[in-house]
Amino acid sequence: MRSMKLFILLSFHALMLLEAYGFTDGTDRQALLEFKAVLSSWNHSFPLCNWKGVTCGSKHRRVTSLDLGRLQLGGVILPYVGNLSFLMSLDLSGNSFGGTIPQEVGNLFRLEYLNTSFNILGGVFPLSLFNCSRLMDLELDSNHLEGSVPLEIGSLTRLLYLFLGQNKLKGKLPASLGNLTSLMQVSFTSNELVGGIPKDIARLSQTLFLSLSLNNFSGVLPPSIYNLSSLEMLNIFGNSFSGSLRPDFGILLPNLIELYMGNNYFAGDIPTILSNIATLETLGIEYNNLIGSIPPSFGKVQNLEVLLLHGNSLGNYSFEDLGFIDALSNCTQLHILSVGFNKLGGDLPTSIANFSTSLKLQMNLISGSITHDIGNLVNLQKLVLFENMLTGPLPTSIGKLLGLGYLSLDSNRKSGEIPSSIGNITRLETLYLSNNSFTGPIYPSLGNCSYLLYLYIGSNKLNGTIPREIMQILSLVYIIMEENSLTGSLPEDVGGLQKLVVLSLGNTNLSGQLPQTLGKCLSMEELYLQENSFEGTLPDIRGLVGVRRVDLSKNNLTGSIPEYLAKFSKLEYLNLSNNNFQGKVPTEENFQNSTIVLVYGNKNLCGDIKELKLNPCLACCGESPMKRLALSEAVKELNSIKE
Repeated sequence: MRSMKLFILLSFHALMLLEAYGFTDGTDRQALLEFKAVLSSWNHSFPLCNWKGVTCGSKHRRVTSLDLGRLQLGGVILPYVGNLSFLMSLDLSGNSFGGTIPQEVGNLFRLEYLNTSFNILGGVFPLSLFNCSRLMDLELDSNHLEGSVPLEIGSLTRLLYLFLGQNKLKGKLPASLGNLTSLMQVSFTSNELVGGIPKDIARLSQTLFLSLSLNNFSGVLPPSIYNLSSLEMLNIFGNSFSGSLRPDFGILLPNLIELYMGNNYFAGDIPTILSNIATLETLGIEYNNLIGSIPPSFGKVQNLEVLLLHGNSLGNYSFEDLGFIDALSNCTQLHILSVGFNKLGGDLPTSIANFSTSLKLQMNLISGSITHDIGNLVNLQKLVLFENMLTGPLPTSIGKLLGLGYLSLDSNRKSGEIPSSIGNITRLETLYLSNNSFTGPIYPSLGNCSYLLYLYIGSNKLNGTIPREIMQILSLVYIIMEENSLTGSLPEDVGGLQKLVVLSLGNTNLSGQLPQTLGKCLSMEELYLQENSFEGTLPDIRGLVGVRRVDLSKNNLTGSIPEYLAKFSKLEYLNLSNNNFQGKVPTEENFQNSTIVLVYGNKNLCGDIKELKLNPCLACCGESPMKRLALSEAVKELNSIKE
């Protein structure tokens, strides 16, 4: 539906109709006329107070509420809205209104609810709004408001809800915020605010929800925050707060349900007494500078659902580091545990089989094997253990995790075969098993994973052929199989992979001719087939116009180099070296840049581009060696005569 302007003046005839329906106050009449054209359902066949989004008072029949949210409206908010002097509620959220909030809104002294969120309103915070002293709910979030948060904000002492997030507000928070002692929910998230948190915020004793995330606040977490004992949600994610967390944190804020402190600079230990917050469901302190151990006392928090501690320096690469996992087995509601990118050591405990949805322990120094009981986690959706020191086989019970969408075990020391039972996980989208010591074949059953996007099984010791079934997974975007000991050729079915962006099969011992269907992979950006035994001529890949990197070096490819390769506008790297190509190298565009194109090691190539260091082309290039030799001798003899 096309965007419709909110304020269009109707004819004098429409004004007379309004009077017929009993609206005698001139200001309301004029303002409603401006709103008339926004909805096709607004017509004169029924009273205006029954129009969609319009509510009138039962006695005085004056407009008290306009609810025009999420109606795909556009244009600007004109000053006439300020004439609806009995208006108590105005909702224009979820539209495409631009311009600024008119100062005339300040005339609505009865206004209790104002919501213009999710529009494209700009300009500075309208100071006239502070005339609306009855405001209890002010929602201006998700716009383009600029400037600072005015000191006068503290005059709206009846406010219960204040949402100014996702704008472009700058400067510091005013101390006058402390006057809003009735506030229950407040959000300044995703602005450009700086400095510390004013100590006056300690007066917001009724506040349950406080979000200051994604700004540039700095300094230590002020004592004023710890005074907000009623808080149920505190979000300071993505700032520059520093210092350590108070040991009595869990006593001072005992009612927290959600606590987000990630992406700051907090240091020191995690307070063990955080476990005193019995109501806690979500705790995120990821990407800070925390040290020490992860307290086993978290196991006492029975309601805990999400625990995010990744990206710190927790642990000492010792066998005691993972003791908290056993304790967390008591948290039966826990469905996301993320402790990757730390310094955790020791064997992976069998108690990981007690977690449910998402388990992330990547980039630590965890050893041992994955328990067969992992198959009990029938609700597991993500298992992320890459870059550890895990050994042993991948248990076949992994095939019982029918809801698993993401499995990452790359860069470990896993061995044995890749279980054929993985083919049972038909919802699998990401499979990362590269950089291990897996052996054996690639089982055709993997082709049952019809939603697979990313297949990484490179740098292992796999053997056998590439099953056709793999190349029939039409959803595939990345295929990474390089550095294995495969046999056979590249299946013709690869041409059906219309979404394939990267195909990496370098150094895998493949042979035979490259399939002509390769040119049908129209989304291809990177193609790595180097260090194999492919032979014959290049297939026609002129349709791969988006390709950026191609490496076909160290094969046995023959024939001439196609001219169209010079025309690939996005090409960054083309390596055709160490093959048996022959004839004249193209001289245009890409081939004039020796930092992009490599063709050395093809003894039968010739060309005039000095940077490629090729022999000059003679007229008989492409003829038999005997004829070329004869002509060469003739040229030498002619030159000697001239001398």
